[in-house]
Amino acid sequence: MKGIIAKKLGMTQVYDDNGALVPVTVLEAGPCTVMEVKTKDKNGYSAVQLGFGARKSKNAGKAVLGRAKKAGMEGKNPHSDYREIIDPDKEYKIGDVIKADVFEAKEYVDVNGIVKGKGFQGVVKRYHFAGGRASHGGGWLRRAGSIGQKERPGNIIKGKRMPGHMGNVPRTIQNLLVVKVSLEDNLIFLKGAVPGPNGGILTVRSAIKKSIKKN
Repeated sequence: MKGIIAKKLGMTQVYDDNGALVPVTVLEAGPCTVMEVKTKDKNGYSAVQLGFGARKSKNAGKAVLGRAKKAGMEGKNPHSDYREIIDPDKEYKIGDVIKADVFEAKEYVDVNGIVKGKGFQGVVKRYHFAGGRASHGGGWLRRAGSIGQKERPGNIIKGKRMPGHMGNVPRTIQNLLVVKVSLEDNLIFLKGAVPGPNGGILTVRSAIKKSIKKN
């Protein structure tokens, strides 16, 4: 499986080969440094740990600085974000650099990120409840209404849709088409939207359900 860490820059639109206007999300993908290589013999599974971004050395712990030194980054600012890519498609060694060209146009990818947090919300915004009637006799316009039972079972069933915290949870969007890759600027253009705000950190991996667009 191929993968890279990316930062969401925002959305725009581009023209495809047929002249159609395509909405795309622009990601700053890499460069990512291979910080650690895990093997089935030693760790029980195969993966590579990638580092992305940068933080000041004074704000990093000794473990982070030690890994950075091992990866050949001594004297440089260590990375700020780390993610694992399970079952890499080829063998890597510590210190290798992965760039945006790990993916090509017309490939499909899965993107994982943290969606925007909405705070504490009611059922109308959180679950699109219709609410009560606004006509005469109504008094519960944006409330949930009855949530339990009188006798049996006499309690609120677990999983009942009620007001609560909304957003700020991990989500994966599958089968997004890679429209274009710009290696010079380390940019990947994906068709459609991805989770999270502009500036959010994402993990881009090979799609598990599709591989390449055929046309």
